[in-house]
Amino acid sequence: MSNRTDLHLSVVVPLYDEVNNVSPLTDWILESLADYEGQFEVLLVDDGSSDGTWEAIRRAAAVEGVRGIRLGRNVGQTAAMMAGFDQSRGRVVVSLDGDLQNDPRDISALVEKLEEGHDLVCGWRRRRQDRALLRRLPSWCANHIIRWLTGVPIRDNGCSLKAYRRDLLDRLALYADQHRFIPALAASYGARIVELPVRHHPRRSGRSKYGLSRTGKVLIDLATLKMVTAFRLRPLAAFGAAAFVLFVIALLFLSGWFVAVIAFTQAKAESLVFPGASLLLAGAGFYLLMLGLLGEVALRSNLGRAGDAPFVKEL
Repeated sequence: MSNRTDLHLSVVVPLYDEVNNVSPLTDWILESLADYEGQFEVLLVDDGSSDGTWEAIRRAAAVEGVRGIRLGRNVGQTAAMMAGFDQSRGRVVVSLDGDLQNDPRDISALVEKLEEGHDLVCGWRRRRQDRALLRRLPSWCANHIIRWLTGVPIRDNGCSLKAYRRDLLDRLALYADQHRFIPALAASYGARIVELPVRHHPRRSGRSKYGLSRTGKVLIDLATLKMVTAFRLRPLAAFGAAAFVLFVIALLFLSGWFVAVIAFTQAKAESLVFPGASLLLAGAGFYLLMLGLLGEVALRSNLGRAGDAPFVKEL
């Protein structure tokens, strides 16, 4: 982007109704980076807050090195993070939550780990300070499901404290609540990922924006993630597998019709349920197969884009 400079580090913090946390968090970040050798900036992203968060950000942005970004409405943490990533100017970007539970003192350790040759360093809240039933147990289950479906061995996908290389962020396109799936998306591009234990603190003020009500949405996003990561470069395999299942079921219904003709009475044998269901399922399978072929054609016409190529490292 045209606003990129030679800054080494950008710290991106999405905020939604965190008016009491803006000032102490900004001071904590600046204090933690007081001895940082490179140039850095802090981006505070207001995700359409209604409690005075933007006014607090404007006061914090009076300090050199701190910038504020205001979104027109509440769009969610993922979109707010992407807005901060797009406006950041550092070659290395670190994200963290705005609720004072992530510790800014871990930023330097994440950046040092990144400089060892990794593309993404994920924070791991080993001693998480959240309620066990409403936060830690659902998170534990979600992390196990994500690891099982994606094969990426990250223990804490939901931790926002992460460090990224700029070239990785330029490839990622996040939407909905997919900030939880950044490691899996990054792995699909061949990024080198590592996990680092970080500190975690109890929430001091405000209230959490997450709970059990988001479970269904997370499961939908997880299904989308599986499709994107597993079949992004071979859509015919996904649609073909689904079409094969429908063709097999259609064949079973057709076989049931033949059995009815041979073994049942004439009235039952003339029933159109079995052949009708068989034709319907076969038609649906053929439709999915055509969608897969169209996906392959669209993919081949867009091959060669930088975003579709895996990372290539020069020594």
